[in-house]
Amino acid sequence: MQIRTSTLQDLNQILKLYENARDFMANHGNPHQWGTSYPSIALVEQDIAAGNSYVCEQKGNIIATFYYANEMEETYANISAGGWQNDASYGVVHRITSDGTVRCKAPHRLKCCFTESGNLKIDTHRDNTIMQQLLEKNGFVYCGIIYVENGSERLAYQKTLDLSHVVL
Repeated sequence: MQIRTSTLQDLNQILKLYENARDFMANHGNPHQWGTSYPSIALVEQDIAAGNSYVCEQKGNIIATFYYANEMEETYANISAGGWQNDASYGVVHRITSDGTVRCKAPHRLKCCFTESGNLKIDTHRDNTIMQQLLEKNGFVYCGIIYVENGSERLAYQKTLDLSHVVL
C-alpha cells in the first residue's frame, strides 16, 4: 500500500469514501458523528490545498483517506475529565476512513503518522466504539473529553513515545 498526499483529481473518490463512511457509521450505532454531510466538499478541498489530506492506494486504486498535520488543534487546548499525556508538539489525525476492501489499513495509517510525529492526538465520537477499540488496540491512551467547534463532545486519545527510559 502506498500513502501519498491527495490532489484535487482525487476529490470525487475521497468524497465517495466519506459517503460510505457515513453510511457505515450510521449502520453501526454512530449516526451523529458525521451526520449526513460531514466533511463538506469545501473542507476536503481546504485539506487538499493545505497538503494535509492523504490517500492510500493499492494497485492504483484509492482505498482510504485521512487528514494528518503537525499542528496545534484549537479544540485540543481545553480537555476535561482528564488531561493530555504531555504538552509537547504533536500531530493530529482526523477524518480517517477506508473503502473496507482491505482489512487493517487504519493501524498502518496511524503508525505512519505516529512515526512522523512521535506524539499523536486524535478524537472520536462516544458512539464510535469501533474507532475507540482500534485506538486502544494500537497503543493510544484515553485522555479525556474535548469539545469540537459545534460544541459536541469527543473522546480524546494520545499516543506518545515513552522517553522515560532514555538517559541523556
